[in-house]
Formats: sequence, structure tokens, C-alpha cells
Amino acid sequence: MDLIYVIDLFGTLVFAISGVITAIEKKFDLVGATIIGLVTAIGGGTLRDLLIGATPVGWMKDTNYLLAIFLALPFCFFFVHIIRRLRKSVFLFDTIGIGLFTILGLQKTLDIGLAPIVALLMGVVSAVFGGVIRDVLSNEVPLIFRKEIYASACLAGGGVFLGLEYIWKAFEINMIFSMLVVMAIRYLSVRHHWSLPFRPIKD
Repeated sequence: MDLIYVIDLFGTLVFAISGVITAIEKKFDLVGATIIGLVTAIGGGTLRDLLIGATPVGWMKDTNYLLAIFLALPFCFFFVHIIRRLRKSVFLFDTIGIGLFTILGLQKTLDIGLAPIVALLMGVVSAVFGGVIRDVLSNEVPLIFRKEIYASACLAGGGVFLGLEYIWKAFEINMIFSMLVVMAIRYLSVRHHWSLPFRPIKD
């Protein structure tokens, strides 16, 4: 089985889990948890595919993506007590998800012949917009609009991937390393309270 396909399914699963965990914390019912898990997992990829004209979008052509999403529900149901004890569980699954989806979205855009800068932006869209939709529906300020390093971690990892692909044609190694870069930047930025504040110049 293709490594990219396996990673894509895994990324879909972990994003769905982060959405369902958020729904559990917000005390949503089963329908609400399903919707939040669904939009978290496929929201960014759907927007990316619509923007680059790759229709029907990926999950509509392969029901394994929906299966991965629905697997998140029993996983969170049976392990809810463990998940609730893990205060950073949403952060963990969200961090894994953005690392995976940044590079996958970037590569999919490159595959259809668009420019690297466009591919980089589409990688960010793939990674963060599912979480944006999740946060909006959960009545939270989306992470991308806070001071935390989030989308910029995706940009950095995507840039590393493009650079590695230019100098060294070892796709799978480049992909895995770049995903780890995204995850590491995100983790370290939260651990050490790094941020990119915006302070307008005072008159």
C-alpha cells in the first residue's frame, strides 16, 4: 500500500480524534461529536481540493476516509476516561494532524503542476482549516488567530520539504523529516511559550 495513502488515512483519523475530543469536552451529543470530528478531519482537505480544482474531493472518491473518521468515535468513547486525564490530548492529536496534512496537501498541489509557493499555501490550508472550522463550531477563537505558533509551523515545515526536494531526491525521507519539523516547532513553541505577536507602531 502506498505510504502517502497510509499517512493520509492516519492523519484523517488523528484529526477526527482531536475533533471528537473537543466535542466531548464541550459536552456535545453523538451527532455533534460526529459533525465536529468530520469537519476537523476533512475540512482543510476539502477546501484545498476545491481551490485547486481537484473535484470530486478526495474523501468522496474513497470511503476509507469516512471509515477512518467514524473509527474516531468508538476510540474516544471507549478511552474517554484516559483521554480526559490527558489534559493535552487535543494538542497532541492536533499537532500530529497538522504535521501530516501540511506535507500531504503541499505534495498533492505540486502533483497537479501548480507553483511551489501555491503548494506551500495549500499545505497550510490543508493543515489548519479543519481546526478553524472545529473551533468556530465549538465557540472558540481559532488557534490560527492566536499568538501561538501554528500556521507558521506549517509554513516552516513545508519550506523545509521544498528545500529538501530541490537538493536531495529522497521523497519519503524528506516527507517524514518535514512532518517532524512541523510537529517539533509546534510542540516546542507551546512548551517554551514562543509566539509571533503583532504590535502596531504607536504614533
